[in-house]
Amino acid sequence: MIGILTVVVPVFLVIGAGFLAVWRGLFSDAAVEGLNVFTQKFAIPCLLFSAIATLDLGQDFDWRLLLSFYTGSATGFTAGLLGARFIFGRNWPDAVAIGFSCLFANSVLLGLPIMERAYGTEALAPNYAIISVHAAFCYILGISAMEIARAGGGGIGAVAQRIGRAVFTNALMIGIVLGFAVNLSGLPIPGVVDDALNLMIRAALPAALFGLGGVLYRYRPEGDAMTIAWVCGVSLLLHPAIAYGMGRFVTDLSPGQLRSAVVTAAMAPGVNSYLFANMYGAARRVAASAVLIGTVLSILSVTAWIAILP
Repeated sequence: MIGILTVVVPVFLVIGAGFLAVWRGLFSDAAVEGLNVFTQKFAIPCLLFSAIATLDLGQDFDWRLLLSFYTGSATGFTAGLLGARFIFGRNWPDAVAIGFSCLFANSVLLGLPIMERAYGTEALAPNYAIISVHAAFCYILGISAMEIARAGGGGIGAVAQRIGRAVFTNALMIGIVLGFAVNLSGLPIPGVVDDALNLMIRAALPAALFGLGGVLYRYRPEGDAMTIAWVCGVSLLLHPAIAYGMGRFVTDLSPGQLRSAVVTAAMAPGVNSYLFANMYGAARRVAASAVLIGTVLSILSVTAWIAILP
C-alpha cells in the first residue's frame, strides 16, 4: 500500500500546490486561466496528436477495451440521471447535468499522469485509445439527453448541429482527429516537428495538474451534500467496478488493458462536467463541488483500485 501511495500522492501534491498558490494569492486567477489555455488548447492536444499518430490501431484500438470502459460510463450516466431525478427530486435538465458529472471522468489531467507513474509510459497506449473517443462519446450522449430533456430544442438537425459544434470545436478533439489523419495516411512527422511536439508534451501534464489545482480552488462546495456524494460514489466506485467486472469476466482484457480501463474509470469527474452544467445553467453547484470533492476522494479510491488490479 505504501508503494502505491508513493505513485498516487505526488500527482495530488502538484494539484495541491496549484490550489495553495491560488488560495494564498501567489498565483492569480488570470495566471490560472492562461496556464489552462496553454495546457488544454495547445500542450495536451499536442500530446494526444502525437500519441494517436503513433498508436498501433490494430493492436491498441480494441473494441473489448472500449466496451468495458464505456459500458461503465453509460451505466454511470444512467445512475446519475435517474438518482438525481427519482431519489433527489431534481428536474430533468438538472438530472442530465448530474448524470454528465458521473459520465465524464478526468481521463487526461488525472488518468494519464497516474497511469504513467503507476505502470510507466509504455502502458499508456490503451489509455489513448479510450481518450480518443471520450469527448465525442460523452458530449454526444450528454447533449442529446439534455436537448431531449429541455424539449423543443429545434429538431434533430439543430440538435446534431449543437453536438457537432461542442465536439469538433474542442481543442482536444482537434488534436485527436489530426492524429488519426496522420496515422491512417501514413504520413511521416518531420524530425524538427516531432522535436517541437516533444517539448510541448513534456510541459503538458505537470502544468495541467498545477492549473487544475488552481481551478479547483474556485469550486468550493456549497450545499447539496447528498447529491454530491451520489455523484462521487457513482464516479469513483460504480464506474470502475463495472469496467473491472466487464474487463475481467466478460471481455477478457489483458492485464495492461484492464489497468487502463479501470484506472481511467476510477478518475474523479473532470472540469468538463462543470463546463457542461454551466453551458445549460443546470446543477452548476453540484457539478462544481463534485469536481473538487471527487478529486480529493480519488486519492483513496484510486489507491484502492490500483491495489486490486493485477
